[in-house]
Amino acid sequence: MAERKSNWLWWTAGIAAAALVRRRLREARALDFDGRVVLIAGGSRGLGLVMARGFAREGARLALLARDVEALERGRDSIYEEVGDAQVEIFPCDVTDERAATKAIEDVVARFGRLDVLVNDAGIMQVGPFERMGRDDFERAMAVHMWGPLFLMQAAIPHMRRQRAGRIVNISSIGGEVAIPHMAPYAASKFALTGLSDALRAELSRDGIRVTTVCPGLMRTGSHVKARFRGAARREFAWFSNLAAIPGVSLDAERAAAQIIEACRHGDRHLTVGVPARIVEVLDTLAPELVGDVMALVDRALPRPEAVEDDRERTGAEIEERFGRGFRVKLDVAAERNNELGRGTPRA
Repeated sequence: MAERKSNWLWWTAGIAAAALVRRRLREARALDFDGRVVLIAGGSRGLGLVMARGFAREGARLALLARDVEALERGRDSIYEEVGDAQVEIFPCDVTDERAATKAIEDVVARFGRLDVLVNDAGIMQVGPFERMGRDDFERAMAVHMWGPLFLMQAAIPHMRRQRAGRIVNISSIGGEVAIPHMAPYAASKFALTGLSDALRAELSRDGIRVTTVCPGLMRTGSHVKARFRGAARREFAWFSNLAAIPGVSLDAERAAAQIIEACRHGDRHLTVGVPARIVEVLDTLAPELVGDVMALVDRALPRPEAVEDDRERTGAEIEERFGRGFRVKLDVAAERNNELGRGTPRA
């Protein structure tokens, strides 16, 4: 009995010592963002814009990438309004074009002289039954979520290697670890990004480059208006947007961005954002069959492929304009604030 108690004490002491060492190492690699160059792909709206505001408050010099010049200008102006004295440059770029992505990285380095942080947050969200998704839906999702980040990383890594330091943050999703019904293109492409990010983390650590894989759950960014819906589009939009509007199920975008910035600061390996996402992640590890059964039940509650108003793809904004906004007040405020609506300068 005494020997068993002694072994337990040794194990406890060992675990406590390991935790202390890990904490000290994490603190030692903390990065001060003041004056650092932070490039955010997908930085004109949504979570990317919220993160940009957070980095700007810490004195980072920002490079924002997106396809839409007007959206970039509105995003930049919103940062000036909220943060004041910020250095923000915009670089129109379609990250799915390898040449354009490479040129964007070179332009950023030419403008600022270096690149310290790359955040891959460009995204597309398609919602609908598998039967209504075509090959082009999968190709588009893969282009944005996997090829785009790969092109940017390939161009950015040589610069970071020369500096012997750098941070790369890849925004995947809990849907890149546990597949969600009616989001097959999104899940497939986010699984690809999670695998790519994890593989590069191991290979780049020797060069002083820390890669963080971020898997958020639902967030109130207002991105529901940009999501694309197929099949029974109105009903698909209803379950998706209403679920994202429920506090406790979805996470406030500012809180999520703050957690991601902290993970980037310390070069953490992985971050799952939101309690519901962490619960799903743990359950899928401990009881994958149970999670699979639950997802099958969820699928049965979703609109059937044959329940089609018409097969045209619609954005959330188009559906809201036609059928009204319902009770999604928090999401509507987030969409306005985070430049998702594509009109004017977002309200502060």
